[in-house]
Amino acid sequence: MKKLILFLSITMVITVTSYAQAPQAFKYQAIARDASGNTLADQAIVIKVNILQGSQDGPVVFSETHQIQTNSFGLINMGIGKGEIRAGNFSTINWGGNSHYVQIEMDPTGGTNYKFMGTAELLSVPYALYAESSGNSNRQGDTDWGINGNHVYTG
Repeated sequence: MKKLILFLSITMVITVTSYAQAPQAFKYQAIARDASGNTLADQAIVIKVNILQGSQDGPVVFSETHQIQTNSFGLINMGIGKGEIRAGNFSTINWGGNSHYVQIEMDPTGGTNYKFMGTAELLSVPYALYAESSGNSNRQGDTDWGINGNHVYTG
């Protein structure tokens, strides 16, 4: 019985911990337009995303492509970090070590003839601002789990 309680307690801790992990992606939304500024409504396009380090002209630390169908307004939604990887590894980007920029290229015909659309610096989001202040909390009760005989505890 002791082993069963211990096993269930450890399983619960692992389950809770695995759900607390941050997703390895971030949302991107845009309106796709052609060179004349006309909306590309209900059209299959390909977006190439590069994450650059240090500056707008910095080295590419991650690159991926997304095959997307625009909606009737030309809107696209995608998760950067969840596309078809071309270079690098999203989960190993050192986000805290330098500034980073997202560079977008698009092929409006759905192929690989990409047109440069722009580059923008990635800035903090509310979740990151919250995590900055909560990650090193010293509140009472923020301790490791332990085992004492038949009891699993925190404290």
